[in-house]
Amino acid sequence: MKIVRGTIASLAGDAVSHHGPVTRPRRLVSSPRSRVWRADMGGTAVVIKQIVGGADADERFRREVTALRLAARADPPLVPVLFGADPGHRIMVMEWLDSGEPPADWAVGYATALARLHATTDAGDAGALPRWSPPGPDVLDAFFRLAARLGIAVAPTVRAELDGVLDRLGRERGHALLHGDPCPGNDLYTGGGTRFVDFEQAALGNGLVELAYLRVAFPTCWCATALPGPLLRRAEEAYHAAWNTTTGTEPRGDLANACVGWLLRGDALVERARRDGTDHLAALVKDDWTWGTATARQRLLHRLGVVGEVTADTALAGVGDLTATMRDRMLDRWPTLRPLSPERPPGQHGLRRPNVLDRLRNRF
Repeated sequence: MKIVRGTIASLAGDAVSHHGPVTRPRRLVSSPRSRVWRADMGGTAVVIKQIVGGADADERFRREVTALRLAARADPPLVPVLFGADPGHRIMVMEWLDSGEPPADWAVGYATALARLHATTDAGDAGALPRWSPPGPDVLDAFFRLAARLGIAVAPTVRAELDGVLDRLGRERGHALLHGDPCPGNDLYTGGGTRFVDFEQAALGNGLVELAYLRVAFPTCWCATALPGPLLRRAEEAYHAAWNTTTGTEPRGDLANACVGWLLRGDALVERARRDGTDHLAALVKDDWTWGTATARQRLLHRLGVVGEVTADTALAGVGDLTATMRDRMLDRWPTLRPLSPERPPGQHGLRRPNVLDRLRNRF
């Protein structure tokens, strides 16, 4: 805590002078890429977060601070109040939020808050954050290699359909404020509504790429959760209603394209530290591995099923046929594969990692 004590006086502005000195700091469990404390500041409970680790630490700090300030436009609030920030040491001081267990229909409140978060920015904010990065053309080769390893020949028309998906994802110029990692655990259920935390990957783009998380079972998250159909439909309807209420428009883009994009990303089968260019789709043919609540093969099996559903009877019908066949071949080869759990793991309010559930009950 020495570094925090030594730099708190330099934090921007009136917040520190208004609230007083930092006292009673208590270290909280966090990812290796950040250090987090709960503390008091003149009697006010705060969270102090320092971004550390990796060549991109400065970038992650800038993204989080910028996203918190942009999201602060929302009323009711969607994020903790940012009291101050020290760029030199990559430290933020934020409001502490008391949160509880998510309700049974948590996905409805989550989707409503996500739409409102996305709607806090518009074209006038272009350049405030990096653009969302779509999957590159190399993902297609990896996906087709996987099909070949499963004994499936891919028709040229399917490649054309998938080339079209990548082209559309690359050309989509949405201006939504994307969280970047909207996982269960980065959503808090407070007395004042749903709030989001951990914006180190925030970007600007089309909101449907994050709405798709609800269908493809939270692809960047340790806790893969396959929402039951009725709850999924309610959540998607809530997203569209909240977006329409906030902006007066309907969301642009195509949810099917977003789902296909997540299927093609092999690096969405591993945690962020392992996203190093390895062909994870090829690796899972030889070996399965567990990340959080599910294995890589379970995650892929679910995503194949989702894409088969959302592309049926559309211009992407060839993709739907391919993914249905790939899913069948996976079940033939690995008949013990189980579907993803439809239940969100308990104890997730402000937590991202399963090994801390019994050690920490609240986080900012």
